[in-house]
Amino acid sequence: MIVDLAFIALALVLLFAGAEGLVRGSAALALRAGLSPLVVGLTIVAFGTSSPELVVSVKAGLSQQGDIAVGNVVGSNIFNIAFILGITALVCPIPVHRQIIKVDAPIALGVALLLVFLLLDQSLGHVEGGLLFFGIVAYTWMNVVLARKEGAATIAASGDPSAPVPSRHWAADLAFILGGLVVLVIGSRLLVEHSVNLATDFGISEAVIGLTIVAAGTSMPELATSLVAAVRKQPDIAIGNVVGSNVFNILGILGLASIISPISAPGISMLDYATMIIFTLILIPLLYTGRLLHRIEGGVLLLLYGAYIFILWPT
Repeated sequence: MIVDLAFIALALVLLFAGAEGLVRGSAALALRAGLSPLVVGLTIVAFGTSSPELVVSVKAGLSQQGDIAVGNVVGSNIFNIAFILGITALVCPIPVHRQIIKVDAPIALGVALLLVFLLLDQSLGHVEGGLLFFGIVAYTWMNVVLARKEGAATIAASGDPSAPVPSRHWAADLAFILGGLVVLVIGSRLLVEHSVNLATDFGISEAVIGLTIVAAGTSMPELATSLVAAVRKQPDIAIGNVVGSNVFNILGILGLASIISPISAPGISMLDYATMIIFTLILIPLLYTGRLLHRIEGGVLLLLYGAYIFILWPT
């Protein structure tokens, strides 16, 4: 057991480091290609911080561990809203951009409802995966169009301190990307393998492990990104990172994973799906209240997450 815990801790460190390298390198290359910091933040950074979930869910799907693949995504989405936004709001109340309220948060809710509908038979096949993956392509395209309409070029020229900065040479950016991917693969293998070992040792189901330990572990990059963004007074990144990651988790990760290999997840209950939908639903009015996520609202989110874990975790 101690060995498994040590390897899980190592895996979390590797996942965090790998995601950091991947985000840094891909964002820098995107800027070299002429994309604005706004587009990079809405897509590449949000999607890049979800790269641990992607690698873990694809690996779990290929290993016929569907409960971990789906549980990782559902649990991560719950963790992102309830824990990450909760603790981030406690650190610093977060102003909310109008686009997140009117566009991205409702899309996140619609995507969550779509996932539950597709999983009524407890499985995702190639066709459902293709539908989901088409959705992430459309979502990315929509963000690019909206960014251009809002004057992305002006934002890029404004010297936004939140924008990633390219290194001196594109080869260094590429090295960050490749190195990050390698570290992510190693970290994901360790996390899945030793989490399953713990589940076996304690008689805990793979579904619960996926919804809690794996989900929280793979969400560490989102947690770090949102906390740093809140401290640096970059609210759009703090919230946009979470909302964008939640959309990508469902459309991009489960879409790609089920295209590669059909997924069966009988261990994920309607309670888990309902919790994901409820948290996504209550996020919208919370963001609407003065277009500011207050500390007291962050505290409520943390309390609700604690209640969910208490109900979920076996005694």
